[in-house]
Amino acid sequence: MTVAAAFFYLFSILTIASATMVIFARNPVHSVLFLILAFVNAAGLFVLLGAEFLAMILVVVYVGAVAVLFLFVVMMLDVDFTELRQGFRQNAMIGALIGVVVAIEMILVVTGWVQAPAAVMTGGAPIQAGVSNTAALGLVLYTKYFYLFQAAGMVLLTAMIGAIVLTLSHKPDVKRQVIADQNARTRKDAIDIVKAPSRAGV
Repeated sequence: MTVAAAFFYLFSILTIASATMVIFARNPVHSVLFLILAFVNAAGLFVLLGAEFLAMILVVVYVGAVAVLFLFVVMMLDVDFTELRQGFRQNAMIGALIGVVVAIEMILVVTGWVQAPAAVMTGGAPIQAGVSNTAALGLVLYTKYFYLFQAAGMVLLTAMIGAIVLTLSHKPDVKRQVIADQNARTRKDAIDIVKAPSRAGV
């Protein structure tokens, strides 16, 4: 067994075990930590395949942002997961039925998949000699698919603005900071000078 094959089996086993523990872990914080471990091992598999850009994106974006955000949300909100699990048995049959349907679909996809030899050579862009995987991907994205790349960025920007607008609700009873009013305040507006009589409280 070569070194690459040994690392492949190591990363694969750890990824499958971590993904399984994400589902079966009782503590949600442990589930997020196992999710991070699964992402890191999947990044190792991408490195073995020569896709170091995808490995970097998996670590930086998913581990560094998404999974850590999940961890912060779970730890800060203090959600009562015991209450959430009370309806698990009622919906167990529906979940099992959906799982069986998805498993049948996956079996049909895997058994009916056929690789066309001619499809490998179509639609691909030639990779220049001496260019790394990340540089080659950048050359393709910013030349051949530049407009599609920019359009995808605009769609994501629109989705982000829409999510902010939908979740931003102004409640009348909540005090909000108005910086212009704070900057325009004077001493007369901020304090009241009261002359209290001698030997008497205010």
